[in-house]
Amino acid sequence: MEKNATPAVSIVIPVHNAEQYIEQTVRSVEAQTEQDFELLLVEDGSNDASAQILKKLAAEDVRIRVLVNGEPHGACHARNCGIREAKGRYLAFLDADDLWLPEKLAKSLAYMKEKDGAFVFTAYEFGDREANGTGKIVHVPEHLTYRQALPRTVIFTSTVVFDLTRLRKEQIYMPEITSEDTATWWNILRSGVTAYGLDENLVTYRRAGKSLSSNKLEAIRRIWILYRKNEKLGILPSLYYLCGWAVRAVARRL
Repeated sequence: MEKNATPAVSIVIPVHNAEQYIEQTVRSVEAQTEQDFELLLVEDGSNDASAQILKKLAAEDVRIRVLVNGEPHGACHARNCGIREAKGRYLAFLDADDLWLPEKLAKSLAYMKEKDGAFVFTAYEFGDREANGTGKIVHVPEHLTYRQALPRTVIFTSTVVFDLTRLRKEQIYMPEITSEDTATWWNILRSGVTAYGLDENLVTYRRAGKSLSSNKLEAIRRIWILYRKNEKLGILPSLYYLCGWAVRAVARRL
């Protein structure tokens, strides 16, 4: 892609103190079979060598743009900065320590066209600290509506792709709350959009250092707050969906 050309896909990666992982993550993007993309690396106030690594990577590949937040504001703020700057028809997210398999983008876009959808996501595999697959793959349903999504937080941020000709950027901006990604998916689905799941493992989810997700009590508290404050559900519906969420959350980690 030429420097001034409009890319098919904009990929947003928030980067905060990710010096151990970010180059490997970027290389997994550069290895995609779908090469028509721009990569937006949002440097979010790192105090390690992340900024220097991003500068080096951008100098090597004209498709990479580095956006600098200055002070750390958090992943959702960084993603929102990337969304605002995105030029492509399609928008994808990737976390700074996760990896894409080479056909991730191509297969996601083909599936989106097959389903005539605006929002797709894929299966993924848990990886260890070195991003080696553990064999534990999280499978996904063929489609999710809003009500189907409430008891199952199966949509993983590093797997999603959106069609920006069918969704407004404002619909994808993430609120600055805990579990902002889940809140965003629910907000999109609440508008009547259906999310389509491609049940093929195309992403490695590196679990090292992701203590927030592994802390079960904190996860329960966060999902409860989403039901009650974000979705404004009553106590009984919230308990109903929480039970379904808990069962599926445990099953994903067994």
